[in-house]
Amino acid sequence: MSTMLRSSGKSVTVWVLLAMIVLGLGGYQVGNFSNRGQSIGAVGESEITARDYSDALRQEINAVAAQIGHPPSMSEVRAMGLDQVVQAQLFNTAALSEQARRLELSVGDAEVSRQIRSARPFQGATGSFDRETYREVLRREGLTETEFETRLRADIARSILQGAVAGGVPAPAALLDGYVGYLGETRDVAFAEIPATGISLPAPDAAALKAYYDANLAEFTRPETREISYVWLTPDMLKDEIAIDEAQLRATYDERKAEYVQPERRKLAKLVFPTQAEAEAGMAKIAAGTASLADLAEARGLSAADIDLGDVSQDEIGGAAGEAVFARTTPGVIGPYETDLGPALFDFQAVTPSETTTFEEARGDIAAELAMEKARRMIADMTTDLEDRLASGATLEDMVKETKMQPGKISMAADTRDGIAAYDAFREAAAKVTTEDFPELAVLEDGGVFALRLDGVTAAAPIPFDQLRDKVEASWRTAEMVKAKQAKAEAAGAAGQTLAAQGLAEKTAPDLQRGGFVEGAPQGLAQTAFATAAGKSATLTEGDKVFVVTVRAVKPADPADPELVQLRKTFDTRLSQMLGADLAAFYARAAQAEAGITLDSAMIAAVQAQFQ
Repeated sequence: MSTMLRSSGKSVTVWVLLAMIVLGLGGYQVGNFSNRGQSIGAVGESEITARDYSDALRQEINAVAAQIGHPPSMSEVRAMGLDQVVQAQLFNTAALSEQARRLELSVGDAEVSRQIRSARPFQGATGSFDRETYREVLRREGLTETEFETRLRADIARSILQGAVAGGVPAPAALLDGYVGYLGETRDVAFAEIPATGISLPAPDAAALKAYYDANLAEFTRPETREISYVWLTPDMLKDEIAIDEAQLRATYDERKAEYVQPERRKLAKLVFPTQAEAEAGMAKIAAGTASLADLAEARGLSAADIDLGDVSQDEIGGAAGEAVFARTTPGVIGPYETDLGPALFDFQAVTPSETTTFEEARGDIAAELAMEKARRMIADMTTDLEDRLASGATLEDMVKETKMQPGKISMAADTRDGIAAYDAFREAAAKVTTEDFPELAVLEDGGVFALRLDGVTAAAPIPFDQLRDKVEASWRTAEMVKAKQAKAEAAGAAGQTLAAQGLAEKTAPDLQRGGFVEGAPQGLAQTAFATAAGKSATLTEGDKVFVVTVRAVKPADPADPELVQLRKTFDTRLSQMLGADLAAFYARAAQAEAGITLDSAMIAAVQAQFQ
C-alpha cells in the first residue's frame, strides 16, 4: 500500500506550526528560509516553500535518528531515499491543494477562527486564546496574520478534499472473510519425538568418513583470519597507579549517601476517593468483609495495576498519611487518610526493611570507581600526544617504547571475541583495516584507546582430514542418526495407527492456532501442522531431534467467535484506511499530471546543504 500520503485530513497548518515550535531545529544548523520567493517547486500555482521542505526533511531525519541512535548524514539520507520520500509527500500534498484551489473549495471565517482559537500555541496563561500570544508566535515564525490565515484556510480546504477522496472506502468482504478464516483456523495435532533407542549404526570405515568430510567441507574449514598487531591503553591498566585520598572517598560517600542508606519501604496500593464520606463508606465495606480494595477500585473502573504503588518510602507518600501508613505494623487496609489528591485508603501488603551500607563497606567500591574515572581522564589527557606521535610516523613498536600503551597480537576471525576483540570498536576497525593503512588512534567503549596494524590475512582453508578424524566421525554419527530417526518417523506416520499405539511418547495439541506455541513441543510444530492436510503426517527435524506430527482434524474458523469478530473489525478499519490512502495518492498523481510540476533543483540542493 502506498505510504506517500500519511495524513487523513487532520494535518492542518496550525498543527504543523505547533510541531515546528516544539521541535525547534532538532540539533541541526538549518538556515531560516523565509516564506516569500523561495520554493523548491510547485504543482500548478500551489508552491512548496523551502521552509516546508526543510521542516519536513528535518522531521524525517529526526525520526530515523531516534531509531538508529544518531542523526544520519545527508549522504546517508540520500542513500536511504528519505529526501525523495519527503519530496513525494510534499508534491502530493501540493497537488491536493492545487485541486482544491481549482475546484474553488474553501471554508468560512468561522472555521478558520475556531481552528486558531483551539490551537495550544496561541493560548495564554489562562488557557484560552490570547491575541498577543498569537501575534508573537506568528512574528517569531516570520508570518503575518493574513499569510497564516490564508495558508490555514487553504490547508483546511485541502484536508476536506483529501477526506472526500480517501474517506469511506470499504474493504472487500471476500478479503476480510478469507483473512479472518485463515487466522482463525485451528488444528488438533498429535506429535512424538523419535527416540535413539533401538537404532544402531555400523562402524564407519575410513572411506565413508573421508566421503562425509569431502561432502561437508565447510564444516571442517578453518575460517579466514586477519593477523593484527595492536597497542592499547585502558583505564584498567592505569588504575593501580592511582591513589585516592581518604577525604575524597569520604566526600563521595557523603554525596551518594542516598545510595548507601536505603530507608524502609512498603509495598502499597492506594485508592483515592472524591469525598471523605465515600472513603469512610468504602472502609466500612472492607471492615465488614463485604469488599476488598480491589473490588472498590473495580467498581470505579480501575484495575489492580491502576492502584498499585509498588515499593515506596514514607517520604514518597508524604504528610500525615505517610506517618500513619508507616506506623502500621501488620498488613491490611487502613485509612482513610488525607493526601494531595484527596482522602485515600491504603492496602499495606509487605515491608522491605531499611538497609545501610557503611563507609567501610563501600570504601573499596568507591575507591575502584574513582580510580577508573581518574584513569579515563588521564587517557583523555594523553590522547592528543598519542595522536600526534602516530601522525608523525611512530610505529606501534615506538608507541610501546615511548608511551604507556601495551602491545598485543591477535588472529581475528569473524567470531573472535577474546581479549581486545571483546570491544565492538576494535572488531569494526580490524574488519576494515588494510595493509596500506597507517595506524590511527581510536577509542574503546570504556574510555581506553588503541591503534592497530594489519600484518596479513590467512585465507580460509580446510583442516586436513587426518587432524579431524574423531570430529568427522562424531559429526557423521549425528547425521546418520538423524537420517535413521527420519526414516522411523516416516514409517510411524504411514503406519495407520496412533503414535501411542506404536509405543511412542505421544503428546497432543488440541485447537492449535496458526503460529501457536505448545510447551515441550518443537518450535516448528505449528508451521508443520498447518502445512499438513487432515489425517496426514509429516516429519519435523530440529537439530538432532526428529518428530512425527499427525494432524487429526482441521477446524474452520468460527465467525461468531468474539475475538475473530473484533479482529475482522480491526482489519476492516486498517484496510479501509490503506485503500483510502492509495486512492488519495492516485488522485494526487492525476492532479499533478493535470496541473503540471515545476522543480527547482538548485533550491533543493540549498536546503539539503544546511543539513551537512
